Amino acid sequence: MECVSSHVRLKIEERENKYLSPKATKSSETKGRKKFEEPCSMRTEFQRDRDRILHSKAFRRLKHKTQVFFSPYDDHFRTRMTHTLEVSQIARTISRALCLNEDLTEAIALGHDLGHTPFGHSGERVLNELMPNGYRHNEQSVRVVDFIENLNLTEETIDGILNHSFPCMPNTLEGQVVRLSDKIAYINHDIQDAVRARIISNDDIPDESVKYFSTTNRIRLTKIVADIVDTSWDKDEITMSDECTEQFYKLRNWMFQNVYNNSIAKAAEDKAQNVIRRLFEYYCDELSKKYTNSSNENILQTACDYVSGMTDRYVLIKFEENFLPSPFIQKNNDEFLFKLAEMNGLKN
Repeated sequence: MECVSSHVRLKIEERENKYLSPKATKSSETKGRKKFEEPCSMRTEFQRDRDRILHSKAFRRLKHKTQVFFSPYDDHFRTRMTHTLEVSQIARTISRALCLNEDLTEAIALGHDLGHTPFGHSGERVLNELMPNGYRHNEQSVRVVDFIENLNLTEETIDGILNHSFPCMPNTLEGQVVRLSDKIAYINHDIQDAVRARIISNDDIPDESVKYFSTTNRIRLTKIVADIVDTSWDKDEITMSDECTEQFYKLRNWMFQNVYNNSIAKAAEDKAQNVIRRLFEYYCDELSKKYTNSSNENILQTACDYVSGMTDRYVLIKFEENFLPSPFIQKNNDEFLFKLAEMNGLKN
């Protein structure tokens, strides 16, 4: 009896070649992985990438990392994980409409923020100051999948993750879809969260934006997605129309002025950055004492890998353990720190 599962991947690849746009990235034409692996009988290469990211430890930690609001008690505020899932859904909708490779799009979307620090962009800014060559979450996302978790992803997925941040430009249209969907997602859901936090109200949103987009999240999203599909159809670049781009950036600029840089929304930012700074310096000192024959560069990178991978709550636990007096605290061991030290080549 013929084994059906042994031909599933080939049938999927045949459908891609037959039905996807000529501009889509076909699974059968992937540039491959750094380390060769035998093909899976049931999944395409991009489906394998998606599954590896979804099952990674770094992806699971996103549920306890800040999107905009630090450690909210209200479970309805977005976290870095829910942001990632919303990016994925928007990007998949656009890719499907444009007959692009939805599996590659999903893999890039799920992996694009794996390198984000605790406390969101606040944490990223302080690590950017502390690291000699700076810190950029898109580059750390690639380091997570390529080095720390060794997922051996395809070149197309790596490219999309690395270049999802502006002003970078991915080499595939699927990567470009994620790049734009990221902005669309965070502007839309951050408006909802800011209204929920009573930082703004729907009445505060500029009249021009309300007239063009509406104050309803689903209507605004539908309008933007439809505009991207209409503007990008059969083109070599994923874009919005000039009018939609102008209105979108007006709304985005308003959000920066009234939410992202708002003192109420970011009241705890200095405290959060101090937590990360002190822990980073503490682990650099500990590693220097233990690994006396190691370069400062490798020590800094190891501390950065460890601290940047922490969730909001874990970084606070480690801060309490190391800096706050207590009659007794059962310390969580730093086993992963020393595993990272070994991976980064630190020597006693």
